[in-house]
Parts: sequence; C-alpha cells; structure tokens
Amino acid sequence: MHELDAMVADIADIRTVIRLGRVVATARGTVVVRGLNDVARLGDRVRIRRHGDGALSGEILSLSQDTVTVLTDEPGEGLGIGDAVEILARKGIAPATSWIGRVIDPFGAPLDGRPLARGTAQRELRARAPNAAARKPLGPRLETGMAAFNTLLPVVQGQRLGLFAGSGVGKSTLLAQFTRRVHADVVVIALIGERGRELREFVDSVLGPEGMSRAVVVAATSDQSPLVRRRAAWSAMTVAEYFRDLGLQVLLLADSVTRFAEAHREVALAADEAPSLRGFPPSTSHMIMSLAERAGPGPDGAGDITAVFSVLVAGSDMDEPIADTLRGVLDGHVVLDRAIAERGRFPAIDILRSVSRSLPDAASAEENALIAEARRMIAAYDKAEPMIQAGLYAHGSDATTDAAIATWPALDAFLAEGEEADAEASFARLKACLSPAG
Repeated sequence: MHELDAMVADIADIRTVIRLGRVVATARGTVVVRGLNDVARLGDRVRIRRHGDGALSGEILSLSQDTVTVLTDEPGEGLGIGDAVEILARKGIAPATSWIGRVIDPFGAPLDGRPLARGTAQRELRARAPNAAARKPLGPRLETGMAAFNTLLPVVQGQRLGLFAGSGVGKSTLLAQFTRRVHADVVVIALIGERGRELREFVDSVLGPEGMSRAVVVAATSDQSPLVRRRAAWSAMTVAEYFRDLGLQVLLLADSVTRFAEAHREVALAADEAPSLRGFPPSTSHMIMSLAERAGPGPDGAGDITAVFSVLVAGSDMDEPIADTLRGVLDGHVVLDRAIAERGRFPAIDILRSVSRSLPDAASAEENALIAEARRMIAAYDKAEPMIQAGLYAHGSDATTDAAIATWPALDAFLAEGEEADAEASFARLKACLSPAG
C-alpha cells in the first residue's frame, strides 16, 4: 500500500503544461532569467536546459519586476543566451520509514546505488519550530555507554548539545559512538561538506552495520555547490521531524554547523547580502538559530529530537561567530581539546570548558555532589599542573591540591573512552575515583 501511495504522489506531480523562461545574462556566477518573474518564488528550484550539453539545476535567489536571478549548482560552462529554464515541481522532500539504513543526498535521492521510494507527503525543508508554549520539557537521562556522558555531562531526551572541536581530535569517532550507544529509535546523520572519500569509510567502518541499522545518512560532499551543502542540514532536520511526528525518539547528528554556515555565506554573498562579522552576513545567526530551534522536545503526542551539532573551531577559538552563536542557543556544549588528544586520552573532552544544561535536574542530589567534587578536583589539578610538571609544588602545601594530585590519575582514566553498563555503574566508579583509596 505504501508503494501505491508513493506512486500516486509521483503521478500527482506530473505537469502537463510547463512554463519556460529564457537565459538573458550571466553575472558573478549567477544566471539572469526572463519570463518566469510572475510565477517564480524565492527558493524555487529550476532546471536550465543547455543546448546540447545536458541540464543544469539551480535555485532562485532574487526577483525583480522583469527577471529572476538563479544560482546554479554547478559551474555554468556551456550556458548560452536563450537557453530554456523551467521551475521544478518539488521544493521539499518526502521521507518514509523505508529510508532507515540508507544513504541519501539532500534531495532525497539514494547514494548507495539501490532504489529508494519517496514518502506520500512532501515536507517543507525550512519548516517552523514547534510552538514554544506547546513543547514538552526535557525528558529523562539517556544512557550513552560513555563514562563522561553518563556522569559529568549527562544527555537527556530532547537536549540539544554542541560539540566543539578542531580537526583531527576525535570528533567523528565520538559522533559514531553517539550513533551506536545513545538510546533512540532512529538516528539521522547530516554529513555537510564532508570529503567524498570519507563517506564510504564513515558508513562502513565508523558506523558499521550496527550503527546503520537504525540510521538515515544525509550527505553532501565538499565539492558540491553551497546550495546543496546548505540543503543537507535542512533535509536532515526535515527527516528527523518526520520520525519525531510519528512519535519516535530521534537522535540527530549534524557535522558540521560550521560548513552549513560557510555554505550559507556563499549563497548570501551571491545574493548581494553584505558581509559583516568575519565575512559572515547578518542572516547567518538567524539561519543557525532557526535550525537549532527545530530540534529539541516535540509537542504533546510527538516524539523528541535529541541533537548533537558539531562546530569546527580553528585554534580552539570558542568566541568565533559560529561557535558563539550556537553556544548561546543550545542546552550544553562539549569541548574537545587537542592537547588532551595528543597525550592519548579519548574522548579528548575538556571537562572544565564543557557543560550540560540538563544539570542539576538530570541527576540526584548525591550524583550532583559527586559531579561537583569531580569538577573541583579537576579544576584544582589544572590550576596547579604547571607547578607540578616543573617540580615546584611541595606535597602538603595545600590540602585540595594534594587531594587533586591523588585522584587525578583515576579521574583521567575514568574520562577515557570506555563502555559502562549504565549511569549507575558510572557513578559508582566515579565515587571510587574520588575516594582516598581511589
């Protein structure tokens, strides 16, 4: 029945009359079209029929009384004055439950070489977030299988978490661990601007059959146009919202918001929006915040979208525009530190710079006391570490520092990558680390 409904939806999209425009000019990487201005809308997808050189897709960026301006998905070589331009019927995508276990592009087409049926209802890519007054509160704590996230940085149902990291510090591995270990009915993964060779490796090796068995991967590689890369984030969020509206618990992993913002910057500059802070146009902040707000707890009767948004931070600069914007709208952030990774501890989480805003509600009074004590010991050791490494600290000078030195090896090992049975077992181990004998 689902296949029949999908076929009916496809037939309904067939157009018997196609309105054509014509290319009249090209400028600054865009194409100017005449003859569609009375039917075109901002954001419409178009197809340009190049003479004897195939078709070229694009998106309408701006409108005037007589013409529309199109940014193409590919370089415009071969375009000529008078080439025909048509508006495509579909703007959004139509997800289906059969997409689980599949790798798709931002337009809902399969990338794994197998047929893929579309759903029966098309959904808008840039839908509004649920009514703020109708959303449920954050849900219960989720088991993650990782000691740090079971204790010091708990993740709860419907939470939105930022993962801030430079390149090569274990970000992709940590995202894969979330995919395999965090409890969820469906996992939606957005790979935005990824290197093409890494897609297959991520699916086959990092996720593996276990991770893919409940995942939908939406991928746009780094060589694709900014329109396609930006669309990958919206398409992944739309897929997540589809499963949320079915009442399922969804885990959304977006890698990365930085590339999403960079793609938007390219599109906005092509549309003549003025650059501002570090070259990003003013609309960037709203674009990021509107994407993040779509995740989180759903309305009554729906599921939730627990989201992890990764951010690439150059030189650990947490105050750069993208990191600063996203950190302000999320329910917590995790910072991965290169120095920690270089000494071999994974995940390389900088606990002192990371925070989960689900606390203190996500833990009991006893658990919160353990978390506070662990942070106090880590902070004390961090403050005294230069003196300790230089041999300038004398035992007995400060009781707190002495305790921090005694507990540090156990705490550092506790934070290292490992699989715990559940949060209760993780807290028991944390308590042992903080004991005099730990």
